[in-house]
Amino acid sequence: MWADTDTDTDYLNHSEVAELVAEMVGTERLLPLSLGVFGTWGTGKSSILRLVRQELATDANKGKYLFVDFDAWLYQDFDDARAALMAVIAKVLLDEAPEGFKDKARSLYGRVNKLRLLGLAAEGGAAFMGLPTFGLLRKGIEGVGDLVVGNADDDDMKAVKDAAGEIREKTKGLVAAKEKRSPTEEITAFRAEFEEVLKGIGKTLVVVIDNIDRCTPPNAIHTLEAIRLFLFLPRTAFVIAADEDMVRHAVSTHFRNPSERLIQDYLDKLIQVPVRVPRLGVQEVRAYMLLLFAEAAEVGEKQLGILRTYLVDQLRQVWKQDSDFGVDEVLRVLSPQDPERLRATLQLADRMAPLLAYSANVKGNPRIIKRMLNVVRMRASVARRREMPLDEAIIAKLVLFERCTAAGAVDAFHDAINVSGGKPGFLTNLEDHDAEASETEAACPEAMRPYLTFLREWAFLEPALAGTDLRPAVYLARETVPLRSLAASLSPTALKAVGVLRSVRTASSPAARVAIAGTDPAEHVPMMETLVRDMRRNPDWTRSRDDFRGATMLADAAPGAAVMLIRFIRSLDLPKRPAWMSTLLGDKPWAQG
Repeated sequence: MWADTDTDTDYLNHSEVAELVAEMVGTERLLPLSLGVFGTWGTGKSSILRLVRQELATDANKGKYLFVDFDAWLYQDFDDARAALMAVIAKVLLDEAPEGFKDKARSLYGRVNKLRLLGLAAEGGAAFMGLPTFGLLRKGIEGVGDLVVGNADDDDMKAVKDAAGEIREKTKGLVAAKEKRSPTEEITAFRAEFEEVLKGIGKTLVVVIDNIDRCTPPNAIHTLEAIRLFLFLPRTAFVIAADEDMVRHAVSTHFRNPSERLIQDYLDKLIQVPVRVPRLGVQEVRAYMLLLFAEAAEVGEKQLGILRTYLVDQLRQVWKQDSDFGVDEVLRVLSPQDPERLRATLQLADRMAPLLAYSANVKGNPRIIKRMLNVVRMRASVARRREMPLDEAIIAKLVLFERCTAAGAVDAFHDAINVSGGKPGFLTNLEDHDAEASETEAACPEAMRPYLTFLREWAFLEPALAGTDLRPAVYLARETVPLRSLAASLSPTALKAVGVLRSVRTASSPAARVAIAGTDPAEHVPMMETLVRDMRRNPDWTRSRDDFRGATMLADAAPGAAVMLIRFIRSLDLPKRPAWMSTLLGDKPWAQG
């Protein structure tokens, strides 16, 4: 089994991206700098952040950088994101400040605490002693910017003054302000103290921010506002990991009726340098899986390190036609005591790599790959304990089928296995290289036919399954934790509703509407996750699809589900939306843009 956590060990040649980021952070003429590491879920953004810090924390850079790690999601629901970020940074500065700057650092830290105590940073907060309110400034970026530069309009200032009286009464005795300040003066004083303390420390402040895209829209925007309004000062660098689509959704949700230009430009204006996590190709997936299997074989840390260095070097040379690697090269580098035993495992990884790189619902995503392999290992462990005659390679092949097809296809396959005594006849046809496509399609259960292209490639993977009793594999698939973990967490009512939505014939289906209305709204997003997962297994978008039609009806009922569906549509990378899809989406507000 492999831990599904972030790592500072490079398995994917992400060190190349980290080195690029570290080089920019280390170039003083580029400071102050805001740099974004962009990628979707599971692509390795957090691991890249750790690698960046590792690059900057070398002996050669000793004493040059002061690091702050901020997990925006960790503070959600416990503290205002803006105050939390300022407090975390101020505390690091206080701990690091030399004696001559301790008082300034304490003042800076106390100023942040004062904002929190008075509720000024909380949504719907107000002003006390002339301090600025954060939550009341909801008119957009322009209004906040006006306040900072002293050009706030009468509505902004009136909101501050109206709320000040109530907050003053509630917070009597909490804080004794040294002097009254206008909102602009307070912000200016904060920035001045921050800059002075940082100058006294004499180091470049590197703030690494992760998990913004996991936050609710208000918390995501508040964190970004803290960066833009308060902490973007000389000798600072912000390295921010985020999913661009999720941040833009946060902008569209948080601000009232924002223009399309504001939604599109918000992140672009905040982030000076975007760096996107590269999508893995076949060679990257192959190297990743070879490393994972070598690690699981416990070849030794030293040999694993040598292999990692070798594979990363090979990945950096893949642009050359003569650069290639495979099982033989890996075994040569590792020099294991039992090479043939390890060879079988590595060959499986080598053969699966192309399918995992190109499959529409995997797309080389390293987290999905790791979770799949963990399912394989878990089932293999159960098989050994129960003395099942089932090779791990067979288990892996069937798990790959589950991941790359839909629930209906998996159920049809399992049913065929059971009724045939474990040896369905269509597998013989699938594994025949000379069989005609029409013959193969006719031999397969109807629910499997939409995946014929995948099935032919899958069937040719070793080991061959025709003639093997696969009933133990079906038993394992139903007795161990399945890949469909999201569906397993849904209530019976929600699961039934998902079943209805998979087979929606018309865009006004009464049955679908009743099914959605009968489920808890809290389950709408997990329901969409289940639908999206299933839709990814069918790459055919040339014809109208019932499951997609059902997903649009769920999106109509739940904004959060709509965001997920739009992200899925964008991830398909279709050159052009098919006419049936464009007609179905029509003028739905959530489908615009």
